[in-house]
Amino acid sequence: MNLRPALLPALGVFAAAARHQNFAHAAEELHLTASAVSHHIRKLESLLGVVLFQRHARGVKLTLEGRQLADAATSALSDIEGVAANLRHADGVSVLRVATLHSLTYCWLLPRLARFTALHPHIRLQVDTGIALTRFEEGGPDLGIRHGPGQWPGLTAQHLMDDELFPVASPALPGVAAIAAPRDIARLPLVTDLALQGWRDWFRAAGVRGLRLPQMHSFSDSTDAMQAAVYGVGAALARRVVAQPYLQRGELLRLPGPALNARFAYYAVYPSHRPPRPVVQTFIDWLRSQTAETEIPPPPATARI
Repeated sequence: MNLRPALLPALGVFAAAARHQNFAHAAEELHLTASAVSHHIRKLESLLGVVLFQRHARGVKLTLEGRQLADAATSALSDIEGVAANLRHADGVSVLRVATLHSLTYCWLLPRLARFTALHPHIRLQVDTGIALTRFEEGGPDLGIRHGPGQWPGLTAQHLMDDELFPVASPALPGVAAIAAPRDIARLPLVTDLALQGWRDWFRAAGVRGLRLPQMHSFSDSTDAMQAAVYGVGAALARRVVAQPYLQRGELLRLPGPALNARFAYYAVYPSHRPPRPVVQTFIDWLRSQTAETEIPPPPATARI
């Protein structure tokens, strides 16, 4: 059967609807109305003579025939996107769009990034930071770096590194010199962020019971919490990945007590329906190669303030 050129756009709409299994979400991605998406799907079903979606009150679900077409359409569109990307960058330069966390970028990624650019001078990075969940839409990121459980609907996750939590404080924080045991830390002003694991979890892991924790200074971003600790606002419960540069520079010191294994880890994620381009996998492989090194590379002498 020959698909008339006029029906090719319907395949693109179908691929988006199959990915979301929701006409409204596909419409939002494609900047169409939900009724327009439904029209394209019915047009394709009429041409093929099969039902592609089961419609019910709570939404839609791919039929067996719909799943077969979705797999083929996704693969074909991915191939076309890869060729188009190569044509756009025929001068040999590839653009890699990465969405990641501000704390990880500032404390872990940026100090290492010159190594990557030296190894791959033909790659240009576009890095977007934020705490919002990455949305892989047309023109959006190729890759996301997330801190979480490692399972997200519609995404493939490649493990990068685990983490751990321990208390830190500025050497100049009043009272810090007298801290000899985990229980003593509760006498200090405390800083926290919005992480699911916090001071109560750490004190419990340290074997400290019966504490009444004081009201804490709270920050939405882990980097801000570390900076607050550096400037003597209070002691912070730090993730090792975020705290390492501050410890290495002597701006923070680790306080007595155990390291608590973090419940979540860092993952590189990308849409399951879209195999990563070679440049994306190159970056993931490089990220994983860097996780074995705990020391933060110092900046060039000319870059130091």
